[in-house]
Amino acid sequence: MSEKVKVTRQGDVLCIGFNRPEKLNAMDIDLYVQLGEAYGQLESDSTLRCGVLYGEGKHFTAGLELEKWATQFRTGGFPELPAGACDPFGLDPQRRLSKPLVVAVQGVCFTAGIELMLAGDIRVAADDCRFGQIEVTRGLYPVGGATIRFIQNIGWGNSMRYLLTGDEFGAQEALRLGLVQEVCSVGEQFELALEIAQRIARQAPLAVAQTLVSARASLGEGGQQAMNQLIPDLLPMLDSEDFAEGVTSFLERRAASFKGR
Repeated sequence: MSEKVKVTRQGDVLCIGFNRPEKLNAMDIDLYVQLGEAYGQLESDSTLRCGVLYGEGKHFTAGLELEKWATQFRTGGFPELPAGACDPFGLDPQRRLSKPLVVAVQGVCFTAGIELMLAGDIRVAADDCRFGQIEVTRGLYPVGGATIRFIQNIGWGNSMRYLLTGDEFGAQEALRLGLVQEVCSVGEQFELALEIAQRIARQAPLAVAQTLVSARASLGEGGQQAMNQLIPDLLPMLDSEDFAEGVTSFLERRAASFKGR
């Protein structure tokens, strides 16, 4: 199997790159499985604290290779992932990546590319981006999470504007909508995403993890249930080494050195 996903390490950040630039990084079955394995590596390695998802070449991804995925979907679901892999789209709560993921996009970002962005946590876009959730123009509808997460991120009307028309939009519109959090010049998107990821990685891992748990619970289980867990989930953290280090570093006016314990 060719290396359709490139995995490199930058300190405690794992960089995961689509590696089919000659195919506009289109996602075939092999790429999906390799992506799940890369997410699994990030999830299982306790020395890794954050990930960056990006695309090699001029484009993030043109989306799914439809002719191959149509056959797959006729079997009734997504391809089976190997043990230890995570679901790249985060549709299976038991196999969703629990660590933060920053996504850097450029050029074409269609269909599954947007859904992978929405399954991440922070999104950075180059100013040449062309976004499109174009399934309705092909006789399909999004099944990677866009019909749910678009609404959660940018609201009903904004979501329907693009889900129901399949119209393309650019980086500045994505910023206005809240789909992306930063827009930068072409070629700077990876470094900006890596800088954000490294900043996250310097924070207390237990606190970062619990922040994600609480925020996701508010979407999946409802705001009140998430509120009910705020103090109960805080109490164990008060006995952690990281909390003690946080207090000590504050009093000593120095940067904290967190261990995730």
